[in-house]
Amino acid sequence: MADRRNQLVARVRELLADALGASRNRSAAAQTAVATARERAVRVRRAALGVPQRVGAERDRRLAEIDAQHTSRLAALARQAAEAATREAPGAGSAPWAQWRPTPAGRGEQPGATRIGTVLLPEAEPVPALVALLDGGHVALDGDAEGCAAVVSALLLRSLGRAAPGEVRVVGYDPDHLGGGLAGFAPLGTAGLLTFVGPGGLGRLLDDLVEQIRRINETVLAGEHATLRELAAATGRRPEPWRVAVLLGGEELSRHERGQLDRVVRAGAACGVHLIVRGVPLPEDPTVTRVRATGADARIGTLPVRLDPPPPATLVTETCRQIATVVSAGPAPTPFTDLLPAPEQMWREDSATGLTAPIGEGPHGRPVLVTLGDYPPHALIGGPSGTGKTNLIFAWIGALAARYSPAELEFYLLDFKEGVSFARFAQGRRDPSWLPHMRLVGINVNTDREFGLALLRFLAEELRRRADAAKKHEVTKLAELRAVDPTGHWPRIVAVVDEFQMLLAGRDAVAREAADLLEDLARRGRSQGIHLVLASQDVRGIEALWGRPALVAQFTLRIALPKALRILAESNDAAQSLPKFHAVVNAESGLPDGNEVARIPSASDWETWSELQHRLWRMRPAEAAPARLFDGDAIPRLADAPDFRALTAPEVGTPRNPVALLGEIIDVQARSAALRLPRAPGRNLAVLGTRVDEACAVLDAAARSLARQHRPGTARFSIACLDQDADPATRALYEDLADDAAWYDEESVAELLAETADGLGAPGSSSTPHYLLLFAVDAAAGALAARTGRATGAAHLRRILHDGPERRTHVLAWWRGVARMRADLGGPTARIDQIGAWVALDTHGGELGSLYPGTGPDWYPRPWRGLFFDRAVHRTGQTIIPYGPSR
Repeated sequence: MADRRNQLVARVRELLADALGASRNRSAAAQTAVATARERAVRVRRAALGVPQRVGAERDRRLAEIDAQHTSRLAALARQAAEAATREAPGAGSAPWAQWRPTPAGRGEQPGATRIGTVLLPEAEPVPALVALLDGGHVALDGDAEGCAAVVSALLLRSLGRAAPGEVRVVGYDPDHLGGGLAGFAPLGTAGLLTFVGPGGLGRLLDDLVEQIRRINETVLAGEHATLRELAAATGRRPEPWRVAVLLGGEELSRHERGQLDRVVRAGAACGVHLIVRGVPLPEDPTVTRVRATGADARIGTLPVRLDPPPPATLVTETCRQIATVVSAGPAPTPFTDLLPAPEQMWREDSATGLTAPIGEGPHGRPVLVTLGDYPPHALIGGPSGTGKTNLIFAWIGALAARYSPAELEFYLLDFKEGVSFARFAQGRRDPSWLPHMRLVGINVNTDREFGLALLRFLAEELRRRADAAKKHEVTKLAELRAVDPTGHWPRIVAVVDEFQMLLAGRDAVAREAADLLEDLARRGRSQGIHLVLASQDVRGIEALWGRPALVAQFTLRIALPKALRILAESNDAAQSLPKFHAVVNAESGLPDGNEVARIPSASDWETWSELQHRLWRMRPAEAAPARLFDGDAIPRLADAPDFRALTAPEVGTPRNPVALLGEIIDVQARSAALRLPRAPGRNLAVLGTRVDEACAVLDAAARSLARQHRPGTARFSIACLDQDADPATRALYEDLADDAAWYDEESVAELLAETADGLGAPGSSSTPHYLLLFAVDAAAGALAARTGRATGAAHLRRILHDGPERRTHVLAWWRGVARMRADLGGPTARIDQIGAWVALDTHGGELGSLYPGTGPDWYPRPWRGLFFDRAVHRTGQTIIPYGPSR
């Protein structure tokens, strides 16, 4: 038992020892854990103490970063806002007053907003504070009077600077200061751009603004566009000005005035009608910008703004004065391209029923169309010098030529005033192009009424040709003729005669025939597509027609330029108040109900017209030929004459009826005056006058053209020069005719006459053509009086004149007067039948009575012109231009 108890005690002791060891181990581990925990707690407490400092530093870093980003973003946004503001309010819309000047928006551009100050942004680039006025809305001002006045003056001046002169019209209502609030803008009043409404006139002003809005909606926008801004963007034109009404205080509005004001606020901005008001309450509307001023500061809605100082008074006054000067001088013309179709649409129109083209822009921005057809058939244009008559003709011709091809339309142009502006339609040295539609251009014809008469004769012949064709096809009008004869050439013809009164001046045969032809063409031309456009800058030109009511009645289309008289009906004075570059177009014979005002584009300067002409010239048909250009100041050359170039010598023998060319006929075609020299009595020529150069030119051309028809050695040319002033010209002719010519002077001319006269009757005489060119034959008085054999030199001359033509001997002689010629031919009672043709130079018609049928020709001499009459051919004489020197 004891052992077991000992064993148990030992076991217990062993267990207790193990337990004690384990306890001590756990105690040691616990103490270690406690120590570790205490160290961790120390570290934690130490770390906890550092957290606020780190968090604060990180917070401060992030806050600084956010602040920097905010500042940078704010600066970037401010720059973008400033750039956007500059784009929205360019130039005069936002420039500082020190550098400010008007910068009108270009064609098709919008004026933009206007600056009144800068937005208050801390530590950022200044941003302009803008207000939308023109095409934007209305401005309601409140607060400090001085600040409001600065805003009003800035809005008005900047708006004036961003619009073209005259496009902003201001109406002021200032009952308290009677217009004093807008005193700086007073110079605008001289041009009608600023008007004031006195106390009690607000109702009438609002009524007028409402009426303007109604009119614009009804006639200008006409349902096609919602706003004038939209219309201007679509068309590139602004047909109406901006109207700005400045209302500065006043009595309480009546019910009617309040209603009208509300209408203007709602509908005005779309129609370019705007309000700037102070002291007049405006209704709430998206188009109203409210500005409250407090000293130099203000608020636009809730946006804080620092107001700009008002513009300097001198700047306002000077700017308004310049604008008024420009407007008083009249509006600038619109671009010529406004009249033209797109290039791909050119020459697409058909002229069978008429010609229609715009001539300018109407008050509402729409083109004013002008028609020539059955009605109206002809046009009358009038206006004093400097009002743009030539420019209008250019514009009209260009608009027609761009729409109708040369197969549809032909022009004949005649300008009786001095100048060469119309020469550009024809081919020239400076510009080889020409207008393909132009068939004839006559310039500097103020002394050549015969050329105008020739044009009328040509048109009358064309009218007869068309009438015969219409009769053949049993139709009456051009449209019908073109339908039944599509292969014929039946374009419409427009004949423009500028300063046409010159054609009707005087009481002579030219004026009488011209008036008769004009009346016939005006009456019958409409049905055959021949249209007359008569223009004059002198009221006398119009008065020249009034004696012929049947003629005037045909010109139902009237175009009156500023200050034109007697173009429109007597009760119609619309032209008297026209500005420059405008015209009244009236297709109702000038009656007031037919008035249309057109703004005429600038079309007559070289570059503007040249661009169109070159385009049309490049489009010309392959067979197109340049227009005939007749310049009354130019002297034609024989070598350039088509008739001269066509002359040739026969290969065998001599020509049966050689032709002597004497000069260019004043005619539509460039024809030469031709004297045929067959073997018939009287086939001789007398040149009469004292002008040496012209007489020599006539005989020189005759000799050279005759020589061109003979082969060398088959004709004789005897040249007798009896005036030393004619020696250079005759020597040149003698040298050029070479071996076929013989030279004679005062001492040997008698021998020539005797030899030639004696040879006419001699048996077996030569049949070689012989041409005696006697220069100043009357100067050889001694030679003509001297006897050779039994006859005098004068007798020999008379025999040659009488018998020579039948033996191919012809005299082409120059006498320095009719009386001198008669003396050489036998005295006052002598017969002069042997002179079958003559050219009178500085010889008056009264002296030619014995050489001319009837009482004598209506001939008034003028430099480098002659009257050619061939008794065998002519009933009346032909006015010719001697050809210039051949060398």
